[in-house]
Amino acid sequence: MSSGRLGMGVDIGSTATKVAVVDADGGLVRTELMPTGFSSVDAAERARAVLEACKSDRHLCTPDVRVVATGYGRVAVPYADKVVTEITCHGRGAARLFGPEGTVIDVGGQDTKVIRLRAGRVAKFAMNDKCAAGTGRFLEIMADRLGVSQGELSALARAGEPTRISSMCTVFAESEVIGLVGRGEPRENIASGVVESVVARVATLAASSGAAAPYYLTGGLCDNGYVVERLAALLGAPVTTCPEARYAGALGAALTALDMG
Repeated sequence: MSSGRLGMGVDIGSTATKVAVVDADGGLVRTELMPTGFSSVDAAERARAVLEACKSDRHLCTPDVRVVATGYGRVAVPYADKVVTEITCHGRGAARLFGPEGTVIDVGGQDTKVIRLRAGRVAKFAMNDKCAAGTGRFLEIMADRLGVSQGELSALARAGEPTRISSMCTVFAESEVIGLVGRGEPRENIASGVVESVVARVATLAASSGAAAPYYLTGGLCDNGYVVERLAALLGAPVTTCPEARYAGALGAALTALDMG
């Protein structure tokens, strides 16, 4: 049974919307994941159902819920008490999950963020938002092109020898993959090349931003064991993650909501 105020974070990303609810002690009591879809406004309204459920849940024992919105569609949450940038929220959420020092790597649908933490706060960050080629969206597009799920893409990649995917643009890279398929390149080799392309760009961004171990992975790829494995190999250090890491931004927003008077 919880008592006192609840904090709720709504993280509307370009691909997925994440909701996290914490109790008065900062403990995670609920998470929700839903596709953002065409409209951030519609996604925010779907997330509102979580808010109403928390207010009426007798086990949570409080109608007092503060809401902080973050992410790509954060301005589309009319019931939010505050709007906070995703860098701040991801940093705070990751610090709660993993510890106050280290480098957070968040691979999102449309961008990748590298966040340095010191004493639980964001000390420095870098962001790749110029092209989707180093993001989860790139993997999604390439998996679709190969006719497999993202999980199947990683399984294929593990069994293959990487074929070089050189294009920096997703559109050109897709054309490159189509050409490889047409020439009869084994599908597992193409899959391996696709994964290597993503992790290489992420590792390059981390290196150029002065990132240092320990490394923590958040975002939609945190449950992709092969991506974690390859990223660790390129970074030269272990990469820690967990299922809750997908909700790091929403968790940081929820913890920020608790601070509100």
